[in-house]
Amino acid sequence: MKKCFSVFALLFVYFSSFSQQADEQEPTFNIKTISFVQNGRNVIPFFKLGDTFELQFDDLYGDEADYYYTITQYNYDWSAPSNLSKAEYLTGMDNQRIITYLNSFNTLQIYSHYKQVFPNKFNRITKSGNYLLTVLNDENEVVFSRRFILYEEEVNVNLLVRRSRDFETIDTKQNIEMSINYGDKILQNPIQNVKVTLFQNGNWKTSITDIKPQYTLGSELIYRYNKETQFWGGNECYTIDNKIIRATNNTVSKVTSGDNIYNTYLYVNSARKNLPYTYFPDINGNFFIANANTTNPEIEADYSWVYFAVEAPTFFDSNIYVSGMFNNYTISDEYKMEYNKVTGLYEKALLIKQGFTNYQYITTDKTGKIDFQNALDGNHYQTENNYTAIIYYKGNSERYDRVIGIANTNSEVIKN
Repeated sequence: MKKCFSVFALLFVYFSSFSQQADEQEPTFNIKTISFVQNGRNVIPFFKLGDTFELQFDDLYGDEADYYYTITQYNYDWSAPSNLSKAEYLTGMDNQRIITYLNSFNTLQIYSHYKQVFPNKFNRITKSGNYLLTVLNDENEVVFSRRFILYEEEVNVNLLVRRSRDFETIDTKQNIEMSINYGDKILQNPIQNVKVTLFQNGNWKTSITDIKPQYTLGSELIYRYNKETQFWGGNECYTIDNKIIRATNNTVSKVTSGDNIYNTYLYVNSARKNLPYTYFPDINGNFFIANANTTNPEIEADYSWVYFAVEAPTFFDSNIYVSGMFNNYTISDEYKMEYNKVTGLYEKALLIKQGFTNYQYITTDKTGKIDFQNALDGNHYQTENNYTAIIYYKGNSERYDRVIGIANTNSEVIKN
């Protein structure tokens, strides 16, 4: 009986490991500035199958530690790995050591900068779909993991941003309408087998998934929902510009150098919830690493303690977090602001690599759920946001979810 129970327990653990959802694991405290890079810029990790891209990150220990990576394909909603074996979507072998790294040069904060190019001489991904890239240390412990998507261009996708049709949210939400034209391609039961995920500014945590077409017109799938495809408009992002790390500007009020590292004090922000919308250019939550006085910012850009401060209403009863692509829109204690009774401000200091960084303030209710409706900086239908649609297809006899199309648009062209 004990032997049977042991076998059952092993089988349970084995199958449970293959049904685990692909949640991104945030890095250990010494790992900073995780970035998918293409053409020298941080990008949202949606890549055409076969195109070259890089994963980059810094280790603040600066001791040239060994790191390894694995690649796993997942189904469209990231709930489980696909039914393919690794050999069916990957030529060569993963679990390779990241061999390209350099130590920082002429910086107060030492770090080792790691870079892994895909595809490479050791492996190449051969199928489109959802992928989880996991980085491990030399003790086979997970250091962090990140999602990325590889797509094919098999269908034509049109996106349109409109204001909400609901009177209650007409001034605060943006709605996505879409059509997919698959032409003369044969898609089995597209109403059920074609699935769509919508993204606002590349944020996985606010994406809308599993959207089915409302109806078809010939070879077109039509999506003209209202509530099902709505996003809160939010407000334009704030910016940190410390490309010249010792200088002040219209985003940085003061710079000091203490404890062998720079301190960057930002101007105090005020809640914009009840203020009219004001346009000012941003990069929709993105960040660019830059040092204006160097030629290789990957290893010559320094780190700084950046001090955030925001004035919230005295009756404010929510948690406030600093968020953006620079921290993968993470909501955790590391990025939670604390109320300072002396200054009357919510404050937080974060270690951030110098450059041009967008950020925003995210609020959560008492249960820890993001409170979009009562956002500290309000919601406006005029806010300029980027939107992306990812189109999945899995035929009746296929064993994985292909990504057969992608489309991008911007709410600058919003329609009434």
